[in-house]
Amino acid sequence: MTQVETAEGERRQDIGSRTPRAGAGGRRAVLFVARPELWRRGPLLTVSALLLGLLMLLHGSVPNRIGQLGSLVETFLPWFGLFVPVLLAGALWRRSASAVVALLLPVTVWLNLFGGLLGDRSHAGGDLTLVSHNVGADNPDPAATAGDLVASGADVLALEEITPEATGTYEKELAGTYRFHAVRGTVGLWSRLPLSDTRRVDIAMDYGPLADTKPVDTTATRALRTTVTTDRGPLVVYVAHLASVRVTPRDGFGTAQRDRGVQAIGRAVAAERNARVVLLGDLNGTLDDRAFSGVGAWMTSAQDAAGDGFGFTWPAGFPLARIDQILVRGVRPESSWVLPATGSDHLPVAARISW
Repeated sequence: MTQVETAEGERRQDIGSRTPRAGAGGRRAVLFVARPELWRRGPLLTVSALLLGLLMLLHGSVPNRIGQLGSLVETFLPWFGLFVPVLLAGALWRRSASAVVALLLPVTVWLNLFGGLLGDRSHAGGDLTLVSHNVGADNPDPAATAGDLVASGADVLALEEITPEATGTYEKELAGTYRFHAVRGTVGLWSRLPLSDTRRVDIAMDYGPLADTKPVDTTATRALRTTVTTDRGPLVVYVAHLASVRVTPRDGFGTAQRDRGVQAIGRAVAAERNARVVLLGDLNGTLDDRAFSGVGAWMTSAQDAAGDGFGFTWPAGFPLARIDQILVRGVRPESSWVLPATGSDHLPVAARISW
């Protein structure tokens, strides 16, 4: 054997010794995970992952006695999923096997709660297009907002937070498209189809905390009921703008007035004899909030049933929660979506329904 051949053989042997054999990577991974110190690392990360999962799993057990904490957690419940990648990054940085495994709990719970909202649930078709929009009391251009809403193609259009100064503008700008309309206080409904039996709906916040002892102030009306006449039969429509909520150091998540309004609307819908009912409006709360469990028992969210994604609507610049709702009973949502921003701090919501 020549000297050159000997050198070549040694080189190949050296390369072969450095080439990983089949299954070596898997064995190294097993040995890596099996190292006891990796399971002892990052105890704080492990506990945090478990607590996050338990919080989302048992959110209904978070008490409301202290500052309505339970409702506050449920309002922003989907956003708790953002803690998962943060904790995962920490677990990988600390090389903590226990923290990685613990993260399976919050991931599983979050997917169980919200995984169904990630895809497109809409269907083609529909008999009627509904749109609801809190147009904003501080809207600088009501006429432009009205034009945007006309362009949406809505058959039935609900507006909330209409100021006395802007009412005439909306009536003028929408008159060419919608022959029929009804306004009660700060809420109104415009329709291509005839309306009948329109009346205000009593929600506790209309008169303040002592609703039964104060006279009716029609300018403060924030909910109405009317009947839309369609070729498939009557459709009862409620329009509501429930009380706003605030987070303050003294009261926590202040929802008392809103919760009274939710209960009032829930009772009205439950007592409604018509089979087909729609609730449109700014409810100032998400349906994950336990305060809406009564309404949720009687009605279906068009967004949950036929939307695409979460459909957050407020604030318009960077939506964090869906507080503007289209809820239905006795009709089927085919699709639901969020419209582009107008001059309001809320985004409009739309849905197509069929009989």
